[in-house]
Amino acid sequence: MTRSDSTFAGAVPKIYAEKLVPMLFAPYAGDLASRVAARGPRDVLEVAAGTGAVTRALAAALPAASIVATDLNQPMLDQAAAAGSPRAVAWRQANALALPFDDGAFDAVVCQFGVMFFPDRPRAYAEAHRVLRPGGAFHFSTWDRIGESPLAETVQDAVAPLFPNDPPLFMERTPHGYHDPARIERDLVDGGFTRRPRIDALTLRSRAATARDAAEAFCLGTPLRVEIETRDASRLGAAVDAAEEAIARRFGRGPIDERMGAFVVEVER
Repeated sequence: MTRSDSTFAGAVPKIYAEKLVPMLFAPYAGDLASRVAARGPRDVLEVAAGTGAVTRALAAALPAASIVATDLNQPMLDQAAAAGSPRAVAWRQANALALPFDDGAFDAVVCQFGVMFFPDRPRAYAEAHRVLRPGGAFHFSTWDRIGESPLAETVQDAVAPLFPNDPPLFMERTPHGYHDPARIERDLVDGGFTRRPRIDALTLRSRAATARDAAEAFCLGTPLRVEIETRDASRLGAAVDAAEEAIARRFGRGPIDERMGAFVVEVER
């Protein structure tokens, strides 16, 4: 992972919330929230909350629980807070590798599609383990390999030829770069979890109104944008156009309805 892979600032948070969340994250948010709610936690910590897709689902599924939603990037939290939630939650900037909370403060720690961005996953898992009460659970999700999410694969393949000497590979490298269940289990053990995790493969549908919407979501609402702009900011528009045409050729101009694959993990402290 490069430093730019965790850069969610500038115009990215707004586009991320408006285009990427409905297309990729909202379908998984309800599932993850229902898994958390099934255990009846009283105090919930969300890490890498982004713009609040799971936060809102948790607030609806757990009307009596205390929820603290954190993210490393304040602009993402600002976007989340501006969008609001079904009831009051606490938004707080925090680093998942050094959580500013007491030992055993929470019954559940939740992270939707954030663990791939942690530069030291065992350390982040150790922090989740530390702030969990005995019997509490850590719930998280991570994308499967990029080939299991054809929209993301199509965008990466379309943008790469624009920079043949240094293709932007953010999508494959980071969001889709942590998909080995055996590795996930080893990292959890290294983080102090001694119980066997439950790791479920879950395929859902990724939907967008048009090929253009999908192209803009990936190219403008993720750190792929930073990769492109770092190479040649003047080619950002060309990248969106190339992604749109590739999506249209493969899936039509819209509405888009395609599979996407992920793993959902639950491990008890």
